[in-house]
Amino acid sequence: MRWRICYYNTKLAAQIENWPAGVRASFLRIAETMAELGPDIGMPHTRAMGASLFEVRAKGREGIGRAFYCSVVGRRIVILHAMIKKTEKTPAHDLDIARARLKEVKIWHSNDTSR
Repeated sequence: MRWRICYYNTKLAAQIENWPAGVRASFLRIAETMAELGPDIGMPHTRAMGASLFEVRAKGREGIGRAFYCSVVGRRIVILHAMIKKTEKTPAHDLDIARARLKEVKIWHSNDTSR
């Protein structure tokens, strides 16, 4: 059974669609592998960030992209936040956004299952 890739919102999906072609292609290959094998396929493609947060490590000739995600019951992988890296270290602001959205997704999911 395959996993389903979902986006936090349509703006985020559009942002990834507008990534440079090579970085976007890398992301799509990794996402397809995750849909087949599950959310944590390991380095160099994905990495655990702690507290149920993971990152997709997309790389192309044009640069490096990161997409932060979590997995939820029902074999869903939710892409929470994405960015094109401009520095060696991932900016704290981007991690904060991903972590805040992770909390929201967990709340949404717990409300859905309690009905």
